[in-house]
Amino acid sequence: MRIFLWLSFDGTAYHGWQIQPNGMSVQEKVQQCLSTLLSQPIAVTGAGRTDAGVHARTMVCHFDIDKELNTDQLCYRLNRILPRDISCGRAEHVSDEMHARFSAKRRTYRYFIHTQRDPFLRHYSVETHWKLDFEMMNEAALWLTTQNDFKAFCKAGADNKTTLCQVTTAQWVSTSPTTWYFEIAANRFLRNMVRAVVGTLFEVGRHRMTLEQFREVVATGTRSDAGESMPAHGLFLWDIEY
Repeated sequence: MRIFLWLSFDGTAYHGWQIQPNGMSVQEKVQQCLSTLLSQPIAVTGAGRTDAGVHARTMVCHFDIDKELNTDQLCYRLNRILPRDISCGRAEHVSDEMHARFSAKRRTYRYFIHTQRDPFLRHYSVETHWKLDFEMMNEAALWLTTQNDFKAFCKAGADNKTTLCQVTTAQWVSTSPTTWYFEIAANRFLRNMVRAVVGTLFEVGRHRMTLEQFREVVATGTRSDAGESMPAHGLFLWDIEY
């Protein structure tokens, strides 16, 4: 029997989603709690992986078990033993053909920034005082939806078999005069891709890179041609669609 879990987590204390040899990951903590709860070793498979310090409003994972489970009770009991920075929103029986990673059709990330000092945003949004041209940044972002190869935003040495992605949304959204987020949705993402995209759009917004140069970086550039990777704490895995 296959169970899907919809999770949320604050990634501050973790070395990303995927199990790492050098520190606690969200995946490892979830597996530990499920194994304790169900009195047998449980291995979970996530919809993807997030870097150290990145958060998730929605992360989906699945596990297999050979006994009937009440999913409402599972969710309730799991939340009783998970640490406070991880929660389970729901659990659901799915068919054996469903896969948390390979069945996902679209993933959405949001990267949050603020332009005025605010102590209540510092853990989940990046403070910047650059004068940014958001109109130009949105024009550049729209170009991403016309491309399919994002090797310029792929972390050096990553083990990706392909750098092809289908980006369907890429836009900056203002939520107040001093707060913004960048939303990007695609069928898949490369390691470190979103933070590299945001860093490169910052170069455009600061008028350190023209639209033509941005398009050239996307079309033919390498990681060294793109902007710096932005800090992890502003990034959220926002939604996953199946």
